[in-house]
Formats: sequence, C-alpha cells, structure tokens
Amino acid sequence: MKIVYLDEGSVGDACLDGLRSLGEYTGYHNSTREESLERVRDCEVLIINKVAVDAVLMDRAPKLRLVCVSATGTDNIDLDAAAARGIIVRNVAGYSTESVVQATFTHLLSLLGRSAYFDAYVKDGRYSEGGLFTNSLMPFTELAGKAMGIVGMGTIGSRVAQVACAFGMDVAYYSTSGTSHCTAYPSLPLGELLRRSDVVSIHAPLNSRTGGLIGKAELAMMKPGAVLLNLGRGGILDEEALAAALDAGTIAGAALDVYSREPLPSDSPLLHLLHPERISLSPHRAWASRESLSRLLSAVEENIRKGW
Repeated sequence: MKIVYLDEGSVGDACLDGLRSLGEYTGYHNSTREESLERVRDCEVLIINKVAVDAVLMDRAPKLRLVCVSATGTDNIDLDAAAARGIIVRNVAGYSTESVVQATFTHLLSLLGRSAYFDAYVKDGRYSEGGLFTNSLMPFTELAGKAMGIVGMGTIGSRVAQVACAFGMDVAYYSTSGTSHCTAYPSLPLGELLRRSDVVSIHAPLNSRTGGLIGKAELAMMKPGAVLLNLGRGGILDEEALAAALDAGTIAGAALDVYSREPLPSDSPLLHLLHPERISLSPHRAWASRESLSRLLSAVEENIRKGW
C-alpha cells in the first residue's frame, strides 16, 4: 500500500512511526499545487491537512482509494468528486478539543492580563530602575463576573463555556446552526450576544451560515471594552474590519489563531495596526498540543487500517 502525506510538516516533530509501518510511506514537509499533482500519481492512500484535493488532483491519482484528513474540517476536499470516483474520505473529530480550549484561555488571559507588557517591563530593565516594588500604571482585568458570549456551541464551544464558568464568567451563546440543543446556558440572537458580552469567542465551522458572520456592523455592536477571540475559522471574521475597529478603539482587543488566508500575508492589516498591543496572534496552532497530535495521528492510522 502506497501512502503519501503531502503536508507532513503540519504535525511538526510528532512521531510518524505508526504511519510508516502501514505501507510504503512517503512524506513531504509541504507541497505546492504543482508538486501535489506530481506526488500523488502512484498513491493509494493520501494524507493531507490543508492541501486542496479536487477533481483534477484525483484524476492525477488513478490508484487513489482513500483520503485521510489529518484534521476535522473537509472544506478543502471536493467530496462530490471523491464520491463519484469511489474514493473514501475520512477525517478525525474530537482530538483537539482540550488543546483549542487551552489556547483560547491562553490568548484571553494574556490580553486581559497584559502579559506581554509586564514581561517586557521586567526584562528591559524598567522594573529594576523604577524604584517601586510594583507597576501600578497598567491594571489588568479579571474574568470573574464578566459576560462570555460564545459563537458556536459545539464540542469546543461547550468546553470553553465550562472553563469560563470556572473563572466565574456569565456564559451565553449564539447557535450558528440554529439547531443546538444546549440548555445549560442562554441562547441569544447574534446581535444581542455581541451587545452584552465582554468577551466574544468564535468556535464555529466555516460554511454558508458563518462565512463573513462578523463584519463592520457586528463589531460596532460590541462594547468598547470588549475582546474578540477567533479560534474557529478565518473566513468567519472580516479581518480588515477588525483591524479598523482595533485602531479606532471600537473594541479593546482581539486574539486570532485562524485567518482568511493562511499563512497570513505580510501586508495583512492585522500586522500593521496603530496599536499592535491590542491584538494577540498565533499561527493556526491552537489545535496542535503534543497530546492532541498524538491523538490525531493514532486516529489517522486507524482510519487507514479500516481500508476501503
């Protein structure tokens, strides 16, 4: 069985011995479109994370029988084309919940706790030369008693809600599908959620309901002191509108792990803010704790063992 992993670099230095033991394995750190079309010619099993798999690529791989997504989302795969060609597509769900939840609160606590400022204040010598035992110029904000609005009450959103409650936050949510059966927290229309929340955290998939969900008008509904987090999908949030809102002080801060284009272009307005301290950015790695990667690769191995 010939197995090809087109973007093996996405899992970093995670152990791939299990995958290698399943057949004739070839892994590539990353693959351009042209490289992908060439590299799939003889494969029977294709593993990808974010590489696009469309009808053209499938037709370049006449032996292809199984596509294993080393992620949950399958929006980069033409599922209809795969079905028409008898190609099975398997993804992995639930492996990254704890990782994403931890990353969500890492971003939030860093922003509200002004961690970057205080770290620099000590390391660059200002604390040593300041005379006072403390720095009282930049007070930070507590989570207790604040309103947390969650956009998307799926597995990750539900876990974020639990942790938020442990911090003493008041949780409500907006169901992007309109079908959530969660009764543990109030379900609100999006506008009401945005207006009442001190923290808005996005944990929804990208689809026809959520694309462009948060734009200029929605940002204007938020409190001036509110913080917006997006650890869901980049296309849900209008990044230009967010940059403008941060510079204007429409909202107080934001944290993003996902972007409408990845990697983030160097000319993105998010990288050229007048007040860069108002945003916390990470390179789409919230899903990738050591433990999460181990669970993911074990599940991919099992998906291959199932055959076709």
